[in-house]
Amino acid sequence: MTVVEVAYALAWDLQARALWGPLTVEAARERDVAGLPYVVVYRIPGQEIPLEVRLVSWQDHYVGLWLYDNQGRRTDELDLRLLDDQRRLLNRRTRQWRYTGPEMAEFDERCPRSSMELFPDGKGSVSHEPQGAHGRGHMTVPGADVRRWRSRPGFEDWPVVAALWQKLPGQVTLRPAALAPGAGTADAFDKVSVAPGTCWHPPRPAQPGPIDALFRPGTRITNGSDQEMTVLEPRRSGTLRVPSGLLAISGPDSSDDGPAITISVPPGEYALEEAQVRVGYNCEWSQRWVTHTDTTAVRMCVSDTPAASWEMSLGPEDDPRLLGENEIFGFDTDGATGCFADADAWDSLHQLFERHFVDGEPGVGEDIPNSLCFLRTQHEASGGELVAFATSGDGTYPVWAGRSADGDLAEVVVPLAGVPTVVRDGSADSTETTPA
Repeated sequence: MTVVEVAYALAWDLQARALWGPLTVEAARERDVAGLPYVVVYRIPGQEIPLEVRLVSWQDHYVGLWLYDNQGRRTDELDLRLLDDQRRLLNRRTRQWRYTGPEMAEFDERCPRSSMELFPDGKGSVSHEPQGAHGRGHMTVPGADVRRWRSRPGFEDWPVVAALWQKLPGQVTLRPAALAPGAGTADAFDKVSVAPGTCWHPPRPAQPGPIDALFRPGTRITNGSDQEMTVLEPRRSGTLRVPSGLLAISGPDSSDDGPAITISVPPGEYALEEAQVRVGYNCEWSQRWVTHTDTTAVRMCVSDTPAASWEMSLGPEDDPRLLGENEIFGFDTDGATGCFADADAWDSLHQLFERHFVDGEPGVGEDIPNSLCFLRTQHEASGGELVAFATSGDGTYPVWAGRSADGDLAEVVVPLAGVPTVVRDGSADSTETTPA
């Protein structure tokens, strides 16, 4: 027989590998019913390092299972999601690390690893990196025998996955761990201070950050490195006609099934703008200070009212409950191209784009010189248009809809270089302008 102790808490400190805000079992059960975050830790009596940590937040549709080895390294992570059927959980993501020795650090880039992602519609992927992050890997699709769903256990009915995977001897018997000093009760929930930043929190999808700063001249921003950039006046890229009142934002190079994202707008013609920054650096080759202009985002201006809030725009199959930490939905491109278009005329506009851009057929599209927005096609019958723009590479790009304080759509922005950090806000009388 193997005895495993069970303890509950408000949070799990990843750095210290310790409980934060210990709870009684009754308090944890009340949080479970209320959907509030809490954690469960399983340990062999007398051992500091846990066997397994379960991280629960029903209000965020999430349960995580983390398994640890004797060195305190995570070896397995299971990401489970609660969707529409409250009786079962989706095996959303599984990750494994197989350390080659006790001296290898947790998540060492040389560590052999594998992962599997599953979606409710039957899609998914399996990745194997037997030589670590920088070695040769391969990707496949999940087999027909992969378990996609599992029944949702009751509060105290969860199996100890680590005991099964590590083949602990004999039958596993659970017993409550001794309550830590100051263990909380149901009446003490709101009296606990804010958890330190090293504690786990439920997965949060990517946030827009200060998108408006990309269009505010004079603002100093950074892209996460040591390099700072100065925001210039936005560059006008022309207009887009959307007579149908349904805007499409997509990658025209991989959109045979229709546009990735659509947003309702008042029928009309709208200005397109490019956010630009001036970048300066010491060039080793020329031995002098060099400046150049980069484009960081494109937007369609729907009104003159500034955006007071931002929301990630979703496609018809996108479910934000499936997103992990800092993950996004958006449009995909394998040709470094995105576009704004009239959605009702999408099929015709998309065909014209391919005939002009791919096949080189004259007279079916218009090249736009000296602009990131480089091509325009028009549906003759409706007047609806498509304007294609260059992205910074292949991949997935989020689409952020900015809304006014009244909730009306004000602008639609596609960032091309990630989320900026504002170093100094710009002033209205900035003299920075876009170079001619």
